[in-house]
Amino acid sequence: MKFELACGDVMPGCPATFSEETEDALLGEVAAHAAAAHGITTITPEVAEAVGAKVRRAG
Repeated sequence: MKFELACGDVMPGCPATFSEETEDALLGEVAAHAAAAHGITTITPEVAEAVGAKVRRAG
């Protein structure tokens, strides 16, 4: 099973998408992207909740 996230679901207009084998790997990749592309270096509970709500499980 893969875990997927489209950044644009959380940050409107961002075209980045992510797909990883584990949710931890996905969240690590998303956190690195958030820091590099959006300047988000502190993951607040609100940010974590918004991201978690948009993670999809695929196949």
